[in-house]
Amino acid sequence: MNTPASTNQADSHHVIQVRGARENNLKDVSVDLPKRRLTVFTGVSGSGKSSLVFGTIAAESQRLINETYSAFLQSFMPSLGRPDVDGLHNLSAAIVVDQERMGANSRSTVGTATDAYTMLRIVFSRLGTPHIGTSGAFSFNLPEGMCPRCEGAGQISDIDIDQLVDREKSLNEGAITVPNFAVDSWYWQIMAHSGFYDPDKKLKDFTEEEWADFLHKPQVKVKVGSNNFTYEGLVVKVQRTMLTKDRDAMQSHIRAFVDRAVVFRDCPECGGTRLTRAALSSKIDGVNIADCSAMQISDLAAFIRGIEDPSVAPLLANLRDLLDSLVEIGLGYLSLDRASATLSGGEAQRVKMVRHLGSSLTDVTYVFDEPTTGLHPHDIQRMNDLLLRLRDKGNTVLVVEHKPEVIEIADHVVDLGPRAGSAGGEVCYSGDVAGLRASGTLTGNHLAHRAKLRSEVREPTGFLSIEGASQHNLRDVSVQIPTGVLTVVTGVAGSGKSSLIHGNLPGREGVVVADQSPIRGSRRSNPATYTGLLNPVRTAFAKANGVKAALFSANSEGACPKCNGLGLVYTDLAMMAGVASVCEECEGKRFTPEVLTYTLNGRNIHEVLSMSVEEAYDFFTTGQARTILGRLKDVGLGYLRLGQPLNTLSGGERQRLKLAIHMAEKGATYVLDEPTTGLHLADVDQLLALLDRLVEAGNTVVVIEHHQAVMAHADWLIDLGPGAGHDGGRIVFEGTPSELVEKGDTLTARHLRAYVS
Repeated sequence: MNTPASTNQADSHHVIQVRGARENNLKDVSVDLPKRRLTVFTGVSGSGKSSLVFGTIAAESQRLINETYSAFLQSFMPSLGRPDVDGLHNLSAAIVVDQERMGANSRSTVGTATDAYTMLRIVFSRLGTPHIGTSGAFSFNLPEGMCPRCEGAGQISDIDIDQLVDREKSLNEGAITVPNFAVDSWYWQIMAHSGFYDPDKKLKDFTEEEWADFLHKPQVKVKVGSNNFTYEGLVVKVQRTMLTKDRDAMQSHIRAFVDRAVVFRDCPECGGTRLTRAALSSKIDGVNIADCSAMQISDLAAFIRGIEDPSVAPLLANLRDLLDSLVEIGLGYLSLDRASATLSGGEAQRVKMVRHLGSSLTDVTYVFDEPTTGLHPHDIQRMNDLLLRLRDKGNTVLVVEHKPEVIEIADHVVDLGPRAGSAGGEVCYSGDVAGLRASGTLTGNHLAHRAKLRSEVREPTGFLSIEGASQHNLRDVSVQIPTGVLTVVTGVAGSGKSSLIHGNLPGREGVVVADQSPIRGSRRSNPATYTGLLNPVRTAFAKANGVKAALFSANSEGACPKCNGLGLVYTDLAMMAGVASVCEECEGKRFTPEVLTYTLNGRNIHEVLSMSVEEAYDFFTTGQARTILGRLKDVGLGYLRLGQPLNTLSGGERQRLKLAIHMAEKGATYVLDEPTTGLHLADVDQLLALLDRLVEAGNTVVVIEHHQAVMAHADWLIDLGPGAGHDGGRIVFEGTPSELVEKGDTLTARHLRAYVS
């Protein structure tokens, strides 16, 4: 029976059609993606997954939506060029849920970012006793609610006097330890000859008045000899000359001094709660709004369930749902007052996800970038449920992911490859999971691949001890980390792994931290400049051509004058968004035509910087350049272009780049945080081999990791838990992986046992 409805034209758009995609390394990719299904994109790092999902599908959807706004509104949006693709059909609105850290604004908290705090404010403004007014009176970002002393920041900065002076010395002996205050310097002379105190007297012997004049005296005119000078106390001067400057604009030695000398402490007026005394006085069931914000979200959810009031019933229901979603997604260990900037990439992504779970929009395309980052195998199960819930609401879910647990729940898999960079960019497989297993592709072959437990573990050479650690949720933890071996620190998200390692190891002698934080540096930095590779390359060019090396730097003399060596020209269109266009003069090559006439073995500097690490490794056969390129290859970055701007790298790539640089340092302790992020199953083996080489060279390697292949490969495991937040913070197991598998009963033990069996 053929009813008119079933032949309806509207029902025929059930796939997103990509035709002829050529962004970055994609080679004319054409593929159909089923709508209202979960599609996982797999492939080695650099195979073109992100170029297809983010650079083509999400980018074009965003661009088309932006074009529907008026020119005036568009002027406030980033201008997006059209992706290099022949055709994209049946797109729906795309929402990208990525791992960009949430804004570094100190006023943003988990509560404000999820709107949970906004709802809580309204509840308190209606039900709190004594009643103190509107919900604005409970906001630390509005004048009526913010603590007057710290202006709602919760903290005030104080200066640690002992970082400024040595009380055992006199001025003439160099008592002032602030940069630019050395004996006989200009600043020092004004202080020493001011006449307020004796420059030969030790600071510890100063009278109270002398001490006050020395540190806190406001500006006064003093006469030294026949000259007039402005004198001010040391603290006053340091605050005026150093603390008002932007931290990023300081010279590095001044920044290091400021970081030591300025200590932030809780504001004494509001006790760090950011709120006025009036706001803190209003309570529900004896609890004020600051207490609610400081509770673990799982506890707050229970507290809110106990409040019954018809006047705010719909609002309470929404707040309960929101808090329950946060618990369900595995963030129940956070509190609403946690600053957004301190969340990890994975946590930030999950906080953003919660916003969409409650949304009543359907038929949207959701795009996720490795949503399992930072998740223990126990938490991955929950993440899978959420992805399926989004799909079941009638949305198209596209996920870039390497973990087999996620690949296995997909309705459809698109495998890109076969390798990275110019050797990738093709669709190797498109279909269901069973077909992927039988496809003979790299991903298909590795789905069932398991790393083995070590047959014998290496003997430690000594121990690094951590005593009584109590940061965040750690409960007075003391632990011995063995040196000269590979130690893996595990535990569910929020169990205290990062607090234990990052809170106690960095800053010790010889400890090198390679994490995923953004690399300070602009669009001018690239792997060649960051690793120091450009120096030997420039020298080789200069030698071969008999000219000076500075010509071969796009940040120096050889730069194209029109774009200053950026390769792009940024045009500000007054009322429309600024547009980045390729520089017409150098055609994006960044150098002057004269520089491009000089060659080395038949290639000019632009051609060398366009090479991938692999190609360059074969091109430079000896010397320092080859050594650095060898390290980049070792950490699995063989596909990166030498001139690729650093701001286009993923978190995992940034971490491996830092690791490559630090590998030159001998006899160190390496701290790595989830180095498998962004690595294909096949590349994980290469990473394990690299970690082994570091250990065999006499180093200590400490890895925070959830990937079971890395756990299995460890010499020593430290497992934190048993749960997250206040249910965690203890060490639940220390020993070898085989001991954990044999007799452990922690969450990690259960999953590792299943993995190796």
